Amino acid sequence: MNDKIRSQLHKLFVNVVAASVLTPSSVRARIYRAFGIRTETTFLGPRCFFSGSRVHIGEGAFVNTGCFFENHGEITIGRNSSLGMEVMLCASTHEMGGPDKRAGTPVGKPIVIGDGVWIGTRATVLPGVRIGDGCVIAAGAVVTKDCAPHGIYAGTPARRVKELAGPAQAEFGQTEFVVPEPVVRGRKTS
Repeated sequence: MNDKIRSQLHKLFVNVVAASVLTPSSVRARIYRAFGIRTETTFLGPRCFFSGSRVHIGEGAFVNTGCFFENHGEITIGRNSSLGMEVMLCASTHEMGGPDKRAGTPVGKPIVIGDGVWIGTRATVLPGVRIGDGCVIAAGAVVTKDCAPHGIYAGTPARRVKELAGPAQAEFGQTEFVVPEPVVRGRKTS
């Protein structure tokens, strides 16, 4: 089968049939797998868009309605991670072109989302970003750089705003890691 026909079939089945609100999630997962999207979960919402098949979705992960996978670079979503509605994962960019056309040659850069991550509604993750295990990305955040594990990231561009408990603290029921406020000459800095 030639590439043009394969591309058209991908668009039809992955981005129309599987994306339909009438398609059960278990059928959606089977369609994705048939077209090369590696998913180990069936928690897949409708109206998602995949520009290609270079996606791996881990066991127990949840992909909500309307997520956008621009995956000319590989996209990996870890186990038990959750994507809110309309999350955008953009795994490619362009080299800087000349004055006649600034968007030069496309370049794929992988996105890696760790285990147990929660990405809020309408957050955007840009090419080449790695999000560490146990992170929370706030709704509407734009993630331009790697995120260290077990933190809350918010804003545009996203920055770490809070520490979260890692596996050792969570074992004892602690969900937040309390960091003392910095003190300068006996006064709080905030």
